Amino acid sequence: MNASIAVLPGDGVGPEVTRAAVRVLEAVGASGGHRWAITTWPIGGAAIAQGLPPLPPDTIAAARQSDAILLGAVGDPAYDREPPAGRPEAALLALRRDLGVFANIRPLRAWPGLGGVSPLKARVLAGTDLIIVRELTGGLYYGEPRGLAADGASAVNTMRYSRDEIVRVARVAFGLAGRRRRRVTSVDKANVLEVSRLWRDVVSEVARDYPDIALTHEYIDTAAMKLAIAPSAFDVLLTENLFGDILSDEAGGVAGSLGLLPSASLGNGPGLFEPVHGSAPTIAGRDVANPIGAIASAAMLLADGLHRPEDGARVMAGIDRVLQAGYRTADIASARQRPVGTTAFTDAVVQEVLSAGRAPAATPGPVPPVLAARRTTGGRSPRRP
Repeated sequence: MNASIAVLPGDGVGPEVTRAAVRVLEAVGASGGHRWAITTWPIGGAAIAQGLPPLPPDTIAAARQSDAILLGAVGDPAYDREPPAGRPEAALLALRRDLGVFANIRPLRAWPGLGGVSPLKARVLAGTDLIIVRELTGGLYYGEPRGLAADGASAVNTMRYSRDEIVRVARVAFGLAGRRRRRVTSVDKANVLEVSRLWRDVVSEVARDYPDIALTHEYIDTAAMKLAIAPSAFDVLLTENLFGDILSDEAGGVAGSLGLLPSASLGNGPGLFEPVHGSAPTIAGRDVANPIGAIASAAMLLADGLHRPEDGARVMAGIDRVLQAGYRTADIASARQRPVGTTAFTDAVVQEVLSAGRAPAATPGPVPPVLAARRTTGGRSPRRP
């Protein structure tokens, strides 16, 4: 299989973790007979440092023309005092909107051997396997009007959603749930916000097309509490942009490290695959960043971006085996464990992927879960927004 992959390393630890993910992709290609055309493009603070805008025209053109995009992280405190459009984070919002990637898929699972990393008791974390489906191109982050008053005495942001925006992301969530445990929890604040009342009404309407899926509604504050005390109770969490940002960061706390979480942002064009963590500038260049989120994002890229679910599963199995062998980066190592660096952890995953040998030739079969859901939609800081 031939495919083009645009790599956007970005800022801070972004280049380190994307380098790790690319090495694993190359191992998959070498052992599976695939040819990846991988090109690298600047974004965020790295682009600004070259005298370019946060999202250079050449970068967005390459992203549009690729089969899939692998992103590292954006965010650089050196530009915190710039106007919003001149900050690195502006690139991420613009990229998502330009690509039309309206559904952000963020899995959270209990990784083998990492029960002690989470602040939750092992019995509470046990069995956790959920997906947060976050609407990504609407809501408070994009609504107009917005701005800071000239005298600095007030500011305004607008939360806005249309019926069509809610329908298409809801269909993604229900499609995923149909291939999992058949439960969707829709998160809103319908007791206060008119936008949330529309959200709840529309999601309930969509649910009628999925009679075998159980739908429940939760307010954001209740959902946040339940995620912290009973994460295994959830299957698919569906929510809007701001609430999804909050819940997916909380999911990193549940797992024990944001470095463990991958994500896929999907629409009708090339998908955008990125770890949930941000640029973490204080540890950049020290070979200590956890590459699991980026490598697992590469697994999602293979499965849901390049239609190679068996290759994605091979990468995930490789991460599992490396963790079971006792490899830990500093953020997930216990006091009794000697941590390894980003490079050493990646070396171990690469060896696992290579040792799995050449994957069997793909045969026609079911569409991968997220892709199947996409086809029914009919639509298009140091911490990552």
